[in-house]
Amino acid sequence: MPKIKEKLSLLPDQPGCYLMKNQHQEVIYVGKAKNLRNRVRSYFTGAHDAKTERLVMEIADFEYIVTGTPIEALILECNLIKKYRPHYNVMLKDDKSYPYIRLTKEKHPRLEVTRKIKKDGSKYFGPYPHAGAAAQTKKLLDRLFPLRKCRHLPKRVCLYYHLGQCVAPCEYPIPSEQYEEMTKKIIRFLNGGYPEIQRDLRHKMEEAAEALEFERAKELRDLIQDIDAVMEKQNIAFADQIDRDVFGFAADKGWMCVQVFFVRQGKLIEREVSLFPHYNEADEDFLSFIAQFYHETPVLPKEIELPSGVDHDLIQQFVPNVHVHTPKRGLKKKLVEMAEKNAQLALQEKFALMEKDEEKTIQAIRNLGEAIGSGLPRRIEAFDNSNIQGADPVSAMVVFINGKPAKKEYRKYKIRTVDKPDDYETMREVIRRRYTRVLKENLSIPDLVLVDGGKGQISAAVDVLENELGLYIPVGGMVKDEKHRTAKLMMGDPPKEVILPRGSLEFYLLQRIQEEVHRFAIQFHRQTRGKNLLQSKLDQIPGVGEKRKKQLYRYFGSIEKMRTGTIEDFQKAGISAKLAQTILQALKAPDKAHNE
Repeated sequence: MPKIKEKLSLLPDQPGCYLMKNQHQEVIYVGKAKNLRNRVRSYFTGAHDAKTERLVMEIADFEYIVTGTPIEALILECNLIKKYRPHYNVMLKDDKSYPYIRLTKEKHPRLEVTRKIKKDGSKYFGPYPHAGAAAQTKKLLDRLFPLRKCRHLPKRVCLYYHLGQCVAPCEYPIPSEQYEEMTKKIIRFLNGGYPEIQRDLRHKMEEAAEALEFERAKELRDLIQDIDAVMEKQNIAFADQIDRDVFGFAADKGWMCVQVFFVRQGKLIEREVSLFPHYNEADEDFLSFIAQFYHETPVLPKEIELPSGVDHDLIQQFVPNVHVHTPKRGLKKKLVEMAEKNAQLALQEKFALMEKDEEKTIQAIRNLGEAIGSGLPRRIEAFDNSNIQGADPVSAMVVFINGKPAKKEYRKYKIRTVDKPDDYETMREVIRRRYTRVLKENLSIPDLVLVDGGKGQISAAVDVLENELGLYIPVGGMVKDEKHRTAKLMMGDPPKEVILPRGSLEFYLLQRIQEEVHRFAIQFHRQTRGKNLLQSKLDQIPGVGEKRKKQLYRYFGSIEKMRTGTIEDFQKAGISAKLAQTILQALKAPDKAHNE
């Protein structure tokens, strides 16, 4: 943390990208910022939700790259995510690319579905929202136009020839004019000219029916219906036949849903749904999603429609040849609103499914009460201590009511009486302070107290509750395994293991409680330690306010360099000789309470 603190003080207030690393120096998160100083420092100050706190807990170091403009930061962010594939960057981090239909430029051309774009003269059509849509369209084209199917020409004709889906260039000479005619029709079909092909097929169907070739007429009728099914899935259509992508998004409770409507040849044909946790402001992460969506995509729509309130100018710079705007009225606005509504509904559905777990939670409470031999533990209070080699010791308490966290009742404790690493005495102090207050203020008494630890922590808590305060509350110890995961529950005098099946609802509830109290304690410890680290001797020197402090850090970079500096160095930093002398004396004086 001292290393992080020093680097935080040197962050520039310029646009760029930052790379968060874990203790193994692996990149776990990549982000962009218009102001690196403000964005990166925000991770280490203030409270965060559980999801973001898990990210912050893993950060051991960070790097940053300054860019000239926010658009450069956006492009760099995309490249870094593609390169490092960080664990916490979930938006398209799997290097997802959308499928296209490729019409190859070869002597004997063929159609294929591909996700890779090559500069080999081939024509690409798409993107399609998923491989199934692209494969279905290609399958239809294979039935309409008998181009070769084999990657390498075989020595003899194959089944496709006998099905009428290949002209068999492996055995028969095919004039280039025949290929040219077929490729023109394929291009026209994929560019929206399929109604014309339907008319031709309908004419041939009628001719076959008149000639009493009913089997052939049925095949042609099925082809016409397949074209309707594949190419006309939606009634919403634009007269201009322009390809456009329509975006909508919704964000709530740390989750985001983005919906993309694909309009091709003026018709709404498909949609793409992405649901993922996000860690920054919703509009910023939405912009990052769009940038990754189009990153290194050679085939772009003519238009991109965005919701109101989104900085579409930034995206416009990212895709300069595409018309990016926010529609104000008409069918385009209707589609954006539809995408937003669908995104909101998708989030609501996710949260509704989560709420269905409530019944399981109630059952877990019942099972836990039976296992520990007490009544229904509707109110559970859990404690955890946190310190690093005794430094900045703190403790935290979380409350679960009916199996759900009651965050308004969480409490934080700075340890007052323990000045060395002693988990048992820390537990005694916290239990004493908590339940003395409960008695004085007539607060709700819990049905179960849980402490992080085993026999020693249980004994310390029971001793204070029963012998000092006269409270007889069941106390359990949440014991972790060597991988720091919940292993078992211990209770009683002397404490013994309570048998909880590892896959049971009650064991899962115990895990949730232990993870939550640990998260809350670590968060509080991080905040306390961060505040202490950000304090320095400069704060106690008369004449050195916030402005001069920043001035000194900007010039010297650290307290250690100030301590070894000269009066002339301080004068170069804009500090008078008299104040420089005072600062040097204060910095070189022994400090028992703080070691920079």
